[in-house]
Amino acid sequence: MNKELEMCPNKLVAALGKPSKEFTKADIIGYIKQNDIRMVNFMYPAGDGRLKTLNFVINNAAYLDAILTCGERVDGSSLFPFIEAGSSDLYVLPRFSTAFIDPFAEIPTVSMLCSYFNKDGEPLESSPENTLRKACRAFNEVTGMEFQAMGELEYYVIAPDCGMFPATDQKGYHESAPYAKFNEFRTRCMAYIAQAGGQIKYGHSEVGNFTIDGKIYEQNEIEFLPVNAEDAADQLMIAKWIIRNLGYQMGYDITFAPKITAGKAGSGLHVHMRIVKDGQNQMLDGGVLSATARRAIAGMMELAPSITAFGNTNPTSYFRLVPHQEAPTNICWGDRNRSVLVRVPLGWAAKSDMCKIANPLEAESNYDTTQKQTVEMRSPDGSADIYQLIAGLAVACRYGFELDNALEIAEKTYVNVNIHQKENADKLNSLACLPDSCEASADCIERQRAAFEKYNVFSPAMIDGIIKKLRSYGDRTLRADIGTNQEEMLKLVNRYFHCG
Repeated sequence: MNKELEMCPNKLVAALGKPSKEFTKADIIGYIKQNDIRMVNFMYPAGDGRLKTLNFVINNAAYLDAILTCGERVDGSSLFPFIEAGSSDLYVLPRFSTAFIDPFAEIPTVSMLCSYFNKDGEPLESSPENTLRKACRAFNEVTGMEFQAMGELEYYVIAPDCGMFPATDQKGYHESAPYAKFNEFRTRCMAYIAQAGGQIKYGHSEVGNFTIDGKIYEQNEIEFLPVNAEDAADQLMIAKWIIRNLGYQMGYDITFAPKITAGKAGSGLHVHMRIVKDGQNQMLDGGVLSATARRAIAGMMELAPSITAFGNTNPTSYFRLVPHQEAPTNICWGDRNRSVLVRVPLGWAAKSDMCKIANPLEAESNYDTTQKQTVEMRSPDGSADIYQLIAGLAVACRYGFELDNALEIAEKTYVNVNIHQKENADKLNSLACLPDSCEASADCIERQRAAFEKYNVFSPAMIDGIIKKLRSYGDRTLRADIGTNQEEMLKLVNRYFHCG
């Protein structure tokens, strides 16, 4: 049996005996008939970054065939700010490869993500998933390679404090029960996400944990495996939906907000990337970071100020991006360095067979560890529009291949020290900074928009809408105005608590 299908938790993959990428309409209909599925849900991301849902009861076989073939009509002006009410009708068509069993529905239900189409039956130019599709296509056409991504989804679980086995404040990283209280919740989330097709790497408790007003706040993380960038975005969207739904079911509040309160760890949405050709990871060359990887990094260095427009989309984002935290503030990159914007994680480049050393009875493994090497963008957070963010990263990495001096840029922005230590002040002062507000981010994307609009990836209307939204916050001096005023900080956090 295909090892990628063996033990797969996705019930449709197990039942149909084929990868989800090969699902057809006939497969979906056959499964629905054989498993007494009574409802179908269409789900699609809107302008607020959340999944929307349209429910269908299966009236009969003819109706099921009709909705799967023709999709349905929706009001685009209620979903996206750039669509006028006078011409607002859009079509949503299900993508069969995204089908999964709804883990929360009392009535047996199959859910699918959808694509948007305009009145002429063409993919909607400014829809989230189509923007990402265009970004990936442009990357492939320019480089001849595939852009892959994976996300690290950080979130806080909030519930009444039981008072037993108190966690150590801001020391929750990889903590076990009973000091970590929500490991069971996280593992249930992971199981549901995997059943819905998510390719999960692992999960763990994170640094942040504290108690306020009798409630415990515990930070957790679920990290994914690298896949085609379009699939990576779909998986993150479904994962956020599942985490929130299970939290609601269990009486927990959940937030992906970038900042939770003053002095405590905020939640990021770090994105790892790798570049693949003919099934082989191109990030290493002879055990060291390749020119391919360094070109991609150079592109991110150049367009980093604008990536905040997709990845840091409300005022609390910029209370996370402050010095002396693990969140980045300066435009630089480095190896295994958590003070930089783009980190090159430890990548299994060592020549020793660690499995055999740890387990002397094992034979030589000869495992190809080069596939594991990625680079990680650390600025984005849970306010991000996931499709726009990953599309923006694909654009930035492609941009690096279009720069004649890409390798020079990569060399100039490389650091191998903690830039926030006093002795490295000269290096810190030589580096450009990320924007410090939504308004500053809008200025950056305005200046660099041509790179994102090239090859018709981001439509001008979408960029205009992003700029308008960012400027609407009027937060250019907000970080300085609030300073260390915790009361004002909490008001701001509460306003954007359920972002993304």
